[in-house]
Amino acid sequence: KEIDIYAKRAMNYKNLFDPEHKLMRGKNQDGTFQSPFNPLKWGDAFTEGNSWHYTWSVFHDPQGLIDLMGGKAGFNRMMDSVFSVPPLFDDSYYGGVIHEIREMQIMNMGNYAHGNQPIQHMIYMYNYSAEPWKAQYWVREVMDKLYTPNPDGYCGDEDNGQTSAWYVFSAVGFYPVCPGSDEYILGSPLFKKVTLNLENGNKVVIDAANNNKANRYIQSMTVDGQVHTKNYLTHDQLLKGTTINYRMAPAPNQSRGVNDNDLPYSFSKELKSVNNKNKKK
Repeated sequence: KEIDIYAKRAMNYKNLFDPEHKLMRGKNQDGTFQSPFNPLKWGDAFTEGNSWHYTWSVFHDPQGLIDLMGGKAGFNRMMDSVFSVPPLFDDSYYGGVIHEIREMQIMNMGNYAHGNQPIQHMIYMYNYSAEPWKAQYWVREVMDKLYTPNPDGYCGDEDNGQTSAWYVFSAVGFYPVCPGSDEYILGSPLFKKVTLNLENGNKVVIDAANNNKANRYIQSMTVDGQVHTKNYLTHDQLLKGTTINYRMAPAPNQSRGVNDNDLPYSFSKELKSVNNKNKKK
C-alpha cells in the first residue's frame, strides 16, 4: 500500500543516527558516516546549524528518537547537554563566523541557537520524555531573555514569521511541535489571563491568576474544570471553546505529566499499536 511506503520512509531518520555520539551525523554517498565528525561544525551536512541543532528534527516521532538514545534518561541528558556544552563552534565550512553563529554565542545558552529556526521546537520535547518542567523553565528563559523591547531585543532571523510565531504561541502557553498532528504541546503561559476569540465564535480562556516572573512552573491545571495531566491540548478541545486554568508555582511539580498516557503523539507508538492489533488478528 502507498501509505506503507511513506510509513517506512518516515523512519529514515534512524539511518542518520550515530549511536556512538547519540547524535545525527552526515553520510557519504556510499552510506558511510562522514569522518571526522565534529558535532560543533556548522554547515556541510547541516544547513546553517550543527548536529546539536538538527538531531531533534524528528517532529513526528520523538519517542523513536528517545529509544535511539537509550530511553528517557539518556534522551534528557542529551537535551540538557545542548544548554550545558559551551557555545563553541567550528566555522571552517563557511570560512568565517556567520551571523547565526554569533547570535548563538552571545545568548549564553550553550549551543542552543534560538535565532535560527531548526532548534526552536526542541525545548518542547521535554514533554515527550516525562520532564515537562524543563520545557517550562527554558521556554520562560527564552521569552524573558531573547525577546525584549530594545534595539537588540529580537534574536536572529525572522524567516516567514517563524520566530515571532514561536513567541506568540509560547506566550499563550503551548506550541505545535508537529503540525500534522492535532496536538499543541504545553510550555509555560506568560500572562495572568489570555482570551482567544476564535473565528467560529467560541472563546479559549487561559487563566493563570497567580502567574508572575518567579512562578514559571505548572503546579496543576484544569480544562473545563477537569484535572488535566497531559502535556498537550488538542485542536478539537480549543476549537470547541474551553477554559484552561493554571496554578503556577516557583518550583517544578515533578509528578505531573510523567505517565505514558500524559505524553504527546509519536509515530512509532502508532505503528506499535497497529502491529499489535494485526498480531492479535
